[in-house]
Amino acid sequence: MNFVSVRIITDDVARLVAFYERATGTTASWANEDFAELRHASATLAIGSTRTVPLFAPGSARPAANRSAILEFLVDDVDSVYENLTDWVGEFVTEPTTLPWGNRSLLFRDPDGNLVNFFTPVTPDAVAKFARQG
Repeated sequence: MNFVSVRIITDDVARLVAFYERATGTTASWANEDFAELRHASATLAIGSTRTVPLFAPGSARPAANRSAILEFLVDDVDSVYENLTDWVGEFVTEPTTLPWGNRSLLFRDPDGNLVNFFTPVTPDAVAKFARQG
C-alpha cells in the first residue's frame, strides 16, 4: 500500500488552491473547475468541490468542517516561512515553536479553517528521522 494524497472538500476550489499555491510555492494541476492537485515529492494535496461529493456518497463530506486533522508540510526553515506568511495568512494558531519531539512548528488555518502545520526538524533525533524518510 502507498499513501498518496489527502483531499480537502471546499465550496471555493479556486480560493483554496490559490492559498495552497502561495503557501507551498507549488503550482496546482487542474482537472477541471471542481478538482485540482498540488503534487509534492511524498504526497499530493487534492482539492475538490462540494459538487464532487455525490460521486462518492451524497453527504459524506462537508466543507470547512474539519476539527481533527492537521495537514503537515516539512520545510527547510520554518522561521523564514513564517515571515513570508505573516502578511496574508488570516489566522495563526501558534507562531514557530520547538515541540518536545524535536520539530520547530508553525500552526495556522487555511481559508476553510483546516489546520496546517509547517515544520522543520531541529534536534539531532528529529533531523535523523526525516533524513531517513527522504
